[in-house]
Amino acid sequence: MNYRGKFPNTNRYFNEAVAEFVLNNLTELTAGIPQITRQTTYKTPAHTGAHNKDTPRVEERIAMEMFTQRDFGFIGEMIDYQTPLKNTASDEAGKIDLLAYNKQDNALRLLELKKPDSTETMLRCTLEAYTYLKTVDQKKLLADFGLPENAAVKACPLVFVNGVQQGEWLDKANRPKLHELMKTLDIMPYFVENVNGEYIITEG
Repeated sequence: MNYRGKFPNTNRYFNEAVAEFVLNNLTELTAGIPQITRQTTYKTPAHTGAHNKDTPRVEERIAMEMFTQRDFGFIGEMIDYQTPLKNTASDEAGKIDLLAYNKQDNALRLLELKKPDSTETMLRCTLEAYTYLKTVDQKKLLADFGLPENAAVKACPLVFVNGVQQGEWLDKANRPKLHELMKTLDIMPYFVENVNGEYIITEG
């Protein structure tokens, strides 16, 4: 998923072949993602946005700064960051980087954030975001944050403007299977940049 090169005999990107494999085996692959229901709340009271600006954990710092900024227009308000997916310590699951809820379209977006210099492929970001969408107990997640039970829950990569991932997204001619996969999984990427200390998000 994360190889950036091409097959020497066809000049096709490695991760295009992976995207095609996922598309051809989608039912089998996604059926193997276990849902984890967190018995305690998904909402962490200690999440206030307070953080150490010098932390080496860049993505966590950016997530906290965006949470503190709160309002992001068309994707709504940031309501949490580093939302835990594990129910027990032995569960193999990460954390949702950011949650954004928009009252206008009644949608909760699970944002998979990547730092500005991340070299992860858009394919990896897409599959990671989708895995979290399948892993979380969506009904309980909505209830724990006091959101409407009929709210749509969506997975979205959130990557930086001019980053590797945006470059891959814009290269539609050479990455048709990536685009087909993202459309099939209903994955919409968003692009973020920091302008004079304020984060601005645009659609893909």
